[in-house]
Amino acid sequence: MQPLFREIRDTPLLWMLVFVPVVLVAEATVPESHTLLFVLAVVAIVPLAALLSHATEAVAAKTGDAVGGLLNATLGNLTELIIAITALHAGQYMLVKASIAGAIVTNAMFMLGACLLLGGVRYHVQEYNRAGARLSSGLLLMATVALLAPSAVADLDHLPPGGNIIHKLSIGISVLLILAYALGLLFSLRTHKELFEGAGHGDEKEAHWPIGLAIGTLLAVTVLVALVSEIFVESVQKAAESFGMSPAFVGFIIVSLVGAAAEFAVAFAAARKNRLDMSVSIALGSASQIALFVAPALVLLSYVVGPKPMDLQFWPGAVTMVMIATVTASFVTTSGRSAWFVGALLILIYAVFALTLYVVPPAGEG
Repeated sequence: MQPLFREIRDTPLLWMLVFVPVVLVAEATVPESHTLLFVLAVVAIVPLAALLSHATEAVAAKTGDAVGGLLNATLGNLTELIIAITALHAGQYMLVKASIAGAIVTNAMFMLGACLLLGGVRYHVQEYNRAGARLSSGLLLMATVALLAPSAVADLDHLPPGGNIIHKLSIGISVLLILAYALGLLFSLRTHKELFEGAGHGDEKEAHWPIGLAIGTLLAVTVLVALVSEIFVESVQKAAESFGMSPAFVGFIIVSLVGAAAEFAVAFAAARKNRLDMSVSIALGSASQIALFVAPALVLLSYVVGPKPMDLQFWPGAVTMVMIATVTASFVTTSGRSAWFVGALLILIYAVFALTLYVVPPAGEG
């Protein structure tokens, strides 16, 4: 347990773990204080996501490159996945879809832009491995096209009523996306891994965690994230109303930013150390993972844990923002070189998206 306590002591972000018991006690004593529970849950999820990331890195460091890379790729967005599954079980499909679209846009625009800005302020020009950026951008573009299909055909006149065609299409696309995700892992971790050697590596001190402690921490934190996520989902609707936010805005912006807090910390620190390979890999890799794995997994899980099946039909604004973010990220990373101004532009585009969604929520959410 000493490595875990040392990690908590040396990482200020993990000091916020004190809010985990606070939110659990608050939920038991003042269950009607939805705004308070919402704020406490958001604050508690941030350090849990960071600790989950540390535990994942520690397990990955003990299992070798191939298995470790697979674990990192699969568990990298576990926080967002748990929140989405909880919302799925509660039938809040707008929140789920908003969190999917928001996670893609947040990672591809805000995280990437902030990394380029932070690194560019310290270094005049930065370079990174274009192979990794091209792979993630290509996968993300393929996934975005696939996610657009149900929304594109949903309003066709000749479709039979009831939505069964959209559900069938969503299932088929989900299977194809997971297949593309598996092929991407095979390509980057096995058959052509030499192309990605410049990509970022995990923090070395994580490798010193004993495997038993790492696995135990991973399991314990996953349970805690699930408990706090349930409180978050139960309080989000009424709390959002008190803040003047729609569920779509909460999912698109708040859930995405909170769930990726740990990845932000790692990516930003790497950019400041001129390790832009790692930053770009985290940002685009996480965005493509959401689109290729998390979104289709939630569609398939909805048949088991949801009150009704969920499809991949997003509202038009989400479709537009995801496509713009994907194309912009692909265009920006094609050169393998960057300066601070590029990052600033990406952040401003993300701010335009957030402002638009806050002022003009989707139809029926205002």
